Amino acid sequence: MILEAVMLLVKPGLESDFEAAFKKASNFIYSMDGYLSHELHKCIEVQGKYLLLVRWKTLESHTVGFRSSAEYQEWKKLLHHFYEPFPTVEHFEEIEI
Repeated sequence: MILEAVMLLVKPGLESDFEAAFKKASNFIYSMDGYLSHELHKCIEVQGKYLLLVRWKTLESHTVGFRSSAEYQEWKKLLHHFYEPFPTVEHFEEIEI
């Protein structure tokens, strides 16, 4: 399992619009091959800051499957204009402890 982690900084005053758009955009990711789950967290201390966590079966499920899909184009249209600066996406794998 791969965990995609993204810190999102939403332009001031657009938080409610972003949250509504994110709900719509979530419909595009649910059906993707290799998608497991996702969650969005709103920062308590910093207004406009969110943490997106997405679980994928493999790295390629996200980087190839989702990002090269028509669903990703719709995701981009709904969400990418909210971010300033544009976020960095990082991927993590769990280690056994």
